[in-house]
Amino acid sequence: MCPMPAERIVIGLKGDDDGGVLTERAARLLPPGGGSELLGVHVRTPKGSRSGSPQALEAQRRAVVAAGGTFRTLQGDDVATGLLDYARSVQATRMVVGRSRAGMFRGAAGTGMRVILGAGDIDVHVVPGLPARNPVQRRPLDVGRARTFGGIALAAILPALLQLVLAAFEHSVATAVLIQLAGAVAIALVGGLRPAVVGALWSSVLVNFFSTPPLGNLAIEDPQDFLSLAVFLGLSVAVAGVVDRSARRSREAAQARAEAGILGDLALDASRSADPLRGLLSDAVAVFGVAGAAIVARQSPGAGAGKAPAVLLAGVGDTTGWHGMVPPAAPPPGSTVEPVDAVTWLVLFGREVAPDRRTLLGAVAVHIKAQLERRQLETSRLEIMRLAEGNTMRTAILRAVSHDLRTPLAGIKLAAGGLLQDAGTFTRAEERELVQTIDECSDRLDLLVGNLLDMSRITAQSVEPLLGPVRWHDVLDKALRGIPSTAVAVVLPPNMPAVDADPGLLERVIANIVENALKYAPETQVAITGTTDGMGSALAGHPSGELRIADRGPGVPAMKVVEMFRPFQRLDDAQPAAGVGLGLAVAQGFVEAMRGSLTAEETPGGGLTMVIRLPLSTGPREQAQ
Repeated sequence: MCPMPAERIVIGLKGDDDGGVLTERAARLLPPGGGSELLGVHVRTPKGSRSGSPQALEAQRRAVVAAGGTFRTLQGDDVATGLLDYARSVQATRMVVGRSRAGMFRGAAGTGMRVILGAGDIDVHVVPGLPARNPVQRRPLDVGRARTFGGIALAAILPALLQLVLAAFEHSVATAVLIQLAGAVAIALVGGLRPAVVGALWSSVLVNFFSTPPLGNLAIEDPQDFLSLAVFLGLSVAVAGVVDRSARRSREAAQARAEAGILGDLALDASRSADPLRGLLSDAVAVFGVAGAAIVARQSPGAGAGKAPAVLLAGVGDTTGWHGMVPPAAPPPGSTVEPVDAVTWLVLFGREVAPDRRTLLGAVAVHIKAQLERRQLETSRLEIMRLAEGNTMRTAILRAVSHDLRTPLAGIKLAAGGLLQDAGTFTRAEERELVQTIDECSDRLDLLVGNLLDMSRITAQSVEPLLGPVRWHDVLDKALRGIPSTAVAVVLPPNMPAVDADPGLLERVIANIVENALKYAPETQVAITGTTDGMGSALAGHPSGELRIADRGPGVPAMKVVEMFRPFQRLDDAQPAAGVGLGLAVAQGFVEAMRGSLTAEETPGGGLTMVIRLPLSTGPREQAQ
């Protein structure tokens, strides 16, 4: 089966509400498969005062991009000539233009017909009846039916009332004309231009009949009176037009101020909300009075318009209508679709947004796009940080493997090799020393591997301590096993209250801290003390118990205290036996997993004091959350 040839379709866009329809129709003409192009074109001319609003053109550009096409703005002396020249330059196969009641494509003898006559071998599709999409509301800021009817009623009544007032006293034709002119202005303020014209005609008839000689008929004897009535009628219509336009501009300015206020509120709410996207959708539901709002996107960014079903990114209110939606060619009935970017749309459910509010809707879509981009940037930032931390961890592990693991392994290998030599090579004392070397190196290796595994558990947040009442005395004996008694001085009151902890994890914490203290202060004695009244610093508002482990070593500068608790950090890398710097990081991770805290303080007189705080026990064992 031969594949269908690729199409290159040029869409003539004029910058009104019909551009979206033209784009949808053009997208339907695209054959299945890739290779086809949509090219949206807007031609500006020297007479371009009615060439479309910037907001509408931007909306049409987004619609073309959302359909997978490109948008161009051209300059030319004639719209039809500019479209045809561009279509030939890109070797277009089809053109899509619209025919509406106003604008660039204005009827059979207008631009549309000239495009058809000059297209040659390019197929031209003229889309008729575009105003049927919004059959009314060609003037978005009209005065409204109620005010129009009120103006017509006033045009029928007010001139008669004014003429009745004039009949109560002697007056000239000029006075009658001025009084009726004031009435025409009042009618224009209430009902707009059309009721004011009706009122002016009715007023001229009344002035002619009741104030212009001969009275009681429509005949006019004096030519000056005829001129006065003619000037009155023309002036009434002109003044009514000026008043109507001024009132319309005032309403436009008021609506613009209201929309600016709404946009300001949207930006403020988005900055304050914990979930800016849901906040914007909630504001959209309230502002446009719809049942629900959703942000949907195509499943595959590479799929063409109208082919890939949508996925829901966020939603507020009734959003059931999005299921099965294929944007942008098939919006749900009674809904409004606004493109956010090439693969994302804002959908409002429950009612269609009026054309005069589409600019505001487009601004909301811009805010949503900014939030989506911000979310994507934040995700990228976190991913980069995660990768950087992973690289740092891998580098440190490689350093540990290359040095700290190889050192005890080399000791074990050397001692084991000596023991395997022929009998009589070493004395019993020397053999015992070799066995002791193997034992010590194995302990170092076991501690290092254990810390590496514990750090991986902490990093993966897979530490699940079983908390229960634990007394400090019970864990100290096991934690200090293997440490010379002369190196540690334990001074704990016998009545220290129990804390909530996991005994195994707490043993590892104390052992790591004491080992670290002896490593950097080997010639001093480590002092372990604790509080007895449970009045240590509170943890999340609850009383805690404290264990303080103090050494007389070199101490740690205040600026390096935070760095000290990071994995693979050592105070002095020049010390070959200092280890890989995991002891304090593992200790802090275990303490925090048990809902406690591990902090560092300066020891009075010099040195470092590590303070373990754990909440006082309140009951039986439980799984930490």
